[in-house]
Amino acid sequence: MDDFWSGVGVDLHLEPDSADGRRVGLERALRDAVRDGRLAPGTRLPATRRLAADLGISRGTAKAAYDQLVAEGYLTARQGSGTRVAELPSVQAEEPGTDTRARAPRLDLRPGSPDVGAFPAAAWLRALRRAIATAPSLAYDYGDPRGRIELRTALSGYLGRARGVLAPPERIVITSGYVQGLALLTRVLDGAAVAMEDPGLPFHREVVRHNGGTVLPVPVDARGVRPEELGGAAAVVVTPAHQYPTGATLHPERRRALTDWARARGGLIVEDDYDGEFRYDRQPVGAVQGMAPGQVVYLGTASKTLGPALRLGWMVLPPHLVDAVADAKLHSDHHTETIGQLALAELIDSHAYDRHVRACRLRYRRRRDQLLDRLGARRSVRGIAAGLHALIEVPDEAAVLARAEAEGLALGALGDHWHTPGPGRPQGLVVGYGTPRERVYPEALEALAKVLGQLGGTSRAAARP
Repeated sequence: MDDFWSGVGVDLHLEPDSADGRRVGLERALRDAVRDGRLAPGTRLPATRRLAADLGISRGTAKAAYDQLVAEGYLTARQGSGTRVAELPSVQAEEPGTDTRARAPRLDLRPGSPDVGAFPAAAWLRALRRAIATAPSLAYDYGDPRGRIELRTALSGYLGRARGVLAPPERIVITSGYVQGLALLTRVLDGAAVAMEDPGLPFHREVVRHNGGTVLPVPVDARGVRPEELGGAAAVVVTPAHQYPTGATLHPERRRALTDWARARGGLIVEDDYDGEFRYDRQPVGAVQGMAPGQVVYLGTASKTLGPALRLGWMVLPPHLVDAVADAKLHSDHHTETIGQLALAELIDSHAYDRHVRACRLRYRRRRDQLLDRLGARRSVRGIAAGLHALIEVPDEAAVLARAEAEGLALGALGDHWHTPGPGRPQGLVVGYGTPRERVYPEALEALAKVLGQLGGTSRAAARP
């Protein structure tokens, strides 16, 4: 029996109640498993001989239970394909209380995501095959909490040449994305006051608070964050290449002032370089980390270049923080999954990653230009020099968003990003032109133009970076 149970076959966990007989108990157990979703439609069930052996019943009892459930419509049986769970009609299309706003919109111009339909599947598969073919057996074991040395070495070279980051492999920690990196760092700072850009992404503020930090708002203007207003902060989180959500690029004078503050006060700069590769009218602006590698934690991810599903990010740390962050990572999830790390390292080393980024940069620039051609003559469009989103000034966010929803169009709102929303705050739409699939982008632009056209009048004609 033990040898039979451990052999090849389909495993099925059931605990039939035989109080009313073995066949009835088995029927009830199977029926309940199908009804509550533990056995999904299309699931192939074990052959009756194997099920009988596993449960210690006769094959005839197992076959009779299957036949009864086939007759009731819970199972299907076809010659050559075995017995499977049937597709059951939905009793209720939507659970009570379901928020219909959570459904995917017909046209999506919200910020925060790239065109995931452009994921380089063929290049990724080639990289994955090569990585698996050459990986040592220890790559499949538990590993260094800092991440695989192959990826840290590949990133060291890439970040140095593409972003101007001083990134020795021993100072890089691989994470499952920006959020984990920010959370780990907040824990290491142990309740310190963290200044965060105002406006900025609310979820990131919650990550800091959730991990024990205190959030202090620091204002942003057309030249980026204002270092003179950092107050008593121990650290500041900034998006210098393309501020989120205003799109401002941190002015060179502000960069110098920020690094001077960090050196003089022993402060820490946390640089979120979420879309630094995407600059359209000139070479990308280098990372602030290159100016003060001892005072800056550099955070980057593959979420905007490849896709959020990969869950691969990296931290480049000052020497004094490496061990503490690695220890926090160890006690968080031990280490980030290995196979994706090896594939990304291969993608970078083969320069397929560079080719993909360049192709995306051209695609997103065309999209940005389409946005300006369609709207720039009537509306002030800001933050267009880089990134995957733009800010469009409007007098009444709520009215525009209501019109957009009626058109099946989803947009971001500047008002959602202020630390303290209220009257007198500037209003605008945060339009993510990277999000839609290529084929639906023109339709999304038309819907946006229609919504804005309903406002009447014109805003300032100039499109500003």
